Amino acid sequence: MKGKKMMFVGDSISQNQWESLNCMLHAAVPDAKTSFSRREPLSSLMFEDYGVSVMFYRTPYLVDIVQENIGRVLKLDSIQNGNAWLGVDLLIFNSWHWWTHHGSSQPWDYMQEGTAIYKDMDRLVAFFKGLTTWGRWVDANINTATTPVYFQGISPTHYNGQDWGDPKARNCYEQTQPVNGSTYLGDSLPEDAVVRKVLSGMAKPVYLLDVTLLSQLRKDGHPSAYSGDHSGVDCSHWCVAGLPDTWNELLYAAMIL
Repeated sequence: MKGKKMMFVGDSISQNQWESLNCMLHAAVPDAKTSFSRREPLSSLMFEDYGVSVMFYRTPYLVDIVQENIGRVLKLDSIQNGNAWLGVDLLIFNSWHWWTHHGSSQPWDYMQEGTAIYKDMDRLVAFFKGLTTWGRWVDANINTATTPVYFQGISPTHYNGQDWGDPKARNCYEQTQPVNGSTYLGDSLPEDAVVRKVLSGMAKPVYLLDVTLLSQLRKDGHPSAYSGDHSGVDCSHWCVAGLPDTWNELLYAAMIL
């Protein structure tokens, strides 16, 4: 990766993996000179001795949110932000976490596809439409022979103990051990099926970092009540160092295949 630029594009779960990779690289070369820059939505850490830049571009939906007269509009068929993702040597995308948000935590007022305006729609349908737009953007704009593209698989949450066979557990709080074995009792995730469907329909190859099951087994890996950044119990994001380090080991393995 000497002299290369890599970019994570997505939401705060993507940021989890970006932060993890930066820590792993710094641990490997602790004396390397680094420089950090942030100009929202882009953050970048450069390892100057190696000419390596590891960037994070925050765009939770991948598609655009535009302020219009009617309010904030989630454009299911538009990726104007994509121009900022060009010119790098490796891309890692993700999305889903924010598609489920409602109420005050939802950063849009309407959805739009073509000329049709929607107050809301089934979120899995919306996710499929938005991710299909992203897939078309990759097909049209990225030469995957020179710029490999990866998609971070769906990162699960742990807010229901029944999913791992402990109905008394309301969430991940005080969970200190992984799920035993390699089987997860919770239902398969329909959003994972959406990702696989979109990737399989693309003309360009995109490597799926299939982290879903191994992450489902890590009910103990969340900040829980101890992150300091979120009120309540956070069973969505992941501790660093922790599970995202494993995601990056898988990313590295995929890169050298």
